[in-house]
Amino acid sequence: MTLRTASALAALAATLLVAGCGGSDDTNRDNAASAPAYDYGQAPAKTPEAVTSEDAATIKAASGALGAMLVDAEGRSLYLWEADQDGTSACDGPCADAWPPVTTIGEPKAGDGVDAELLGTSKRADGTLGVTYNGHPLYYFQGDAEAGQANGQGSDGFGAPWWVVSPQGAAIEE
Repeated sequence: MTLRTASALAALAATLLVAGCGGSDDTNRDNAASAPAYDYGQAPAKTPEAVTSEDAATIKAASGALGAMLVDAEGRSLYLWEADQDGTSACDGPCADAWPPVTTIGEPKAGDGVDAELLGTSKRADGTLGVTYNGHPLYYFQGDAEAGQANGQGSDGFGAPWWVVSPQGAAIEE
């Protein structure tokens, strides 16, 4: 009798275990309710053929405390990093969190005071297209809260100096 009871209890336990692994309609309904709704009016992701000039980064020159320097379309200061070699960015991970790269979809555009011949791109390790100027990958600094600020100027973060870039494509080392 003990063997029969043990077998029955084992079968019951197995049944309860299998039943507990399945989801009920209530669980599926709860998961569906918490999932974000799809916005059917949302535009589809752009294919390379659908890229427009509005998707390209615009680089221009502006006057600041350090003289004429490169900025983006919103006036945010742009930096180069001396650790980069051969036009390739060496700034990824935590470095790119502190010094976000300037990226683009398509060819970057030259704004006022910028030599279009010096603008270029370089593929980043994460697959994005980084903007370069005179062969230098360009970056923002997370510590610049407003247009025109250059709080990262001369920083030695991540092992090499960071400098604001002149319209000629050189580091402004002041």
